[in-house]
Amino acid sequence: MKHYIIDGNNVIHKVKALSKLVNTDKQLPREKLIFMIENFFQGRKINITIHYDGFEHLPIRASIVKIIYSDKRTADEKIKLQIENEVNRRNLIVVTSDDGIKAFARKCGCEVISSEDFIKQLLSRGMVDEETVRINSISNNEYFKKIFKADKS
Repeated sequence: MKHYIIDGNNVIHKVKALSKLVNTDKQLPREKLIFMIENFFQGRKINITIHYDGFEHLPIRASIVKIIYSDKRTADEKIKLQIENEVNRRNLIVVTSDDGIKAFARKCGCEVISSEDFIKQLLSRGMVDEETVRINSISNNEYFKKIFKADKS
């Protein structure tokens, strides 16, 4: 069975709508990316692991995606460790645009897809476009800003 290993932060920074959110909220773009990936792969027999730098703040609900946080390490280190520990590396598809990870994955016999190409695959089904419209409509809506504005008094 194919197993996608995704460099989460790397992919987030390739989606304009998600990368804009990173400066104000790290959690939201992570959730949105997982939502898009789960919609894209729904109904397929496939394993998916996504790696994020740092620590888990709030749990993200995911049904088919396994989420790994790097904690005190980097996500790059965790990705390489997962590749090393995999029994059948030929079933791995590593999604990243990080040159170091790409070179390591290829050396180990893994298939590599750039983050940009992966996003194009998501776009081919319209998932990112639809999600971008939703994010922008909510993010720029004054009504929602007023309702969800935190009162600091």
